[in-house]
Amino acid sequence: MTRPLISLKNVWKIYKMGEVEVPALRGFTLDVKKGEFLAIMGASGSGKSTAMNMIGALDIPTKGTVKIEGKDITKFTESQLATYRGQKIGFIFQVFNLIPSLTALQNVTLPMIFQGKSKSEQIKEGTEILESIGLKERMNFYPSKLSGGERQRVAIARALANDPDIVLADEPTGNLDSKTGALVMDVLADLNKKEKKTIVLITHDRNVAKYAERMVNLKDGMVVH
Repeated sequence: MTRPLISLKNVWKIYKMGEVEVPALRGFTLDVKKGEFLAIMGASGSGKSTAMNMIGALDIPTKGTVKIEGKDITKFTESQLATYRGQKIGFIFQVFNLIPSLTALQNVTLPMIFQGKSKSEQIKEGTEILESIGLKERMNFYPSKLSGGERQRVAIARALANDPDIVLADEPTGNLDSKTGALVMDVLADLNKKEKKTIVLITHDRNVAKYAERMVNLKDGMVVH
């Protein structure tokens, strides 16, 4: 049997609010295969963003294990977690988080700097990524001169900067109209089919979740379907 790329077992995340304990995840268990396109669905407060934080090593569980390629990242140091995030995971958020004083190309190549790539490598690879998602003609434009859909595609390109194994997309169409959102989801679907990227999509929208091969529903921090 092939080992899952991502494996969460009995993951609990409990936040302390003064004297009160608030469980965001309650025994969350999930396996994701390499090359899979998975949607984690749920209403606000269901725990889906906390689940994404666990997979993305942005947070560690109160108890339980999170394994990527068989390695338990809950035992990593902060430095190891940062290296893991930089090399293995591309993040796409609802808010584009582009730096306004940088061009589209400079935004895309920014993560490459922290991986020690040369300037020529950055420009070559950044240009290729932007070209692959139809933005080569816009690569020297600043975010303020780009449409919402173009900005989100730049954010996707930035997520791909270091050729990650896993792309985590947290409500990637949340700030877009339905037509533009569909174009962005088409880009993610292509990444999964053509580039064989493993994609974990966080969404509350069933129409968006339909792009995935498999849907997992969360309620009160537990898988319900």
